[in-house]
Amino acid sequence: MRLLTYNIREGGAGRAEQLAEVIGAANADVVALQEARDPAIVERIATLAGYTQCGSRRAHSTGFLSRAPVVEHAWRHPPRTRHALLEVTLGDGLPRIFVVHLRAWFSNWTEQQRVRELRGLLAGIRAQLAREENAFAFHLIAGDFNALAPGEHFDPSPMPAWIRGMIWLNGRDIARHTIEMMATAGYADAWRDGHPDAAQDPGFTFPVWHPHVRLDYVFTPSAYAQRIVSCEVWRPPAARTASDHYPLLVELSKG
Repeated sequence: MRLLTYNIREGGAGRAEQLAEVIGAANADVVALQEARDPAIVERIATLAGYTQCGSRRAHSTGFLSRAPVVEHAWRHPPRTRHALLEVTLGDGLPRIFVVHLRAWFSNWTEQQRVRELRGLLAGIRAQLAREENAFAFHLIAGDFNALAPGEHFDPSPMPAWIRGMIWLNGRDIARHTIEMMATAGYADAWRDGHPDAAQDPGFTFPVWHPHVRLDYVFTPSAYAQRIVSCEVWRPPAARTASDHYPLLVELSKG
């Protein structure tokens, strides 16, 4: 199975054809979308890229496209979350996918907000799996975390002056608690597991005109990390203008 996670920027208005070109070229079975707040545009992208199933809601950021069989999907709002958590249940023994979009901006205050938000999301995921007596099921958490990973170099110099000023006031760096929490909770980072040298393979996904931060992630429980065959930043030519994020493409083995 191939999964693409992609922030399509502000609903994708005026860029459906470009987004469909990027997505179609990836040949993913399932696409996790963020900022997919216009159902008509999501449906247009699905049609152009050849996806038979899709889901989005005007009030929500998270959405999906799928060629794999979808048993059901639902949006949930665990406590302290800004954007709804989207749960997509696939058939044929494929993993469940949780699509997330955490709040943005680089500061230690917003990092604290992301930590609280992620704590609510993880609690919601655990509760949902536990209700089904399947707490250790193979699943993926994918999306735009708007957070930096521990141990990775951060260069704020390409950012606007006001953001650089905010970072300077926060001690010239940003806390890394959000992604650290994922590791503490027992999740493997698909990109970093496949690219252990952060200096050689930074995995930058944002912004497309000058990539210098990694904001987009796919996680799976560490017990299933061996199911990740590959994880790559997807950079076809059309991606330079389709959105401000590069998508992340993950390939999974059957077992």
